[in-house]
Amino acid sequence: MKNDIKEILFTEEAIKRRVKELGAMITKEFEGEKLLLIGVLKGCFVFLADLSRQIDLDCEIRFLTASSYGFSSVTSSKVKIDKDVGFDVKDKHVIIVEDILDTGLTLTALHAMLVGQKPASLKTCALLDKQERREVPFEADYTGFICPNEFVVGYGLDYAEKYRSLPYVAVLKPEIYTT
Repeated sequence: MKNDIKEILFTEEAIKRRVKELGAMITKEFEGEKLLLIGVLKGCFVFLADLSRQIDLDCEIRFLTASSYGFSSVTSSKVKIDKDVGFDVKDKHVIIVEDILDTGLTLTALHAMLVGQKPASLKTCALLDKQERREVPFEADYTGFICPNEFVVGYGLDYAEKYRSLPYVAVLKPEIYTT
């Protein structure tokens, strides 16, 4: 797997430091409140696990599945929500946790779906923000890193279900995903 990596963008140490900072920011903003963290599977699972341990509040954790990529390296521009929310968000402080914000399509669709269920508050947290790829205007409330317009893997992010276990975020060599 490591031979497939072009370069490391965000080291394991940098990610740990930033996740700790994000956890502190969220803890401060929601002091005394209970949170509902909703992870967008599958890419968020590593980030969500680490982030939840850095938030010093009572947190409920739930998951849903949404995607616009499938097994491709290019977005289909159609968001597929595989698992509708099977839990109540009404009057709760909700944070949607996502691995990467790029086109904005997935988070826009999820935000619209959840805001209609009347949470007390609704925020978004993305590990990576690939601003150059935005197709719809959407900004996360909490962002780990601004990411260049490269195909990245690691720390939960994948290509064809591989590379998720890498402890850092790296650029995948183009010949790996264009063949």
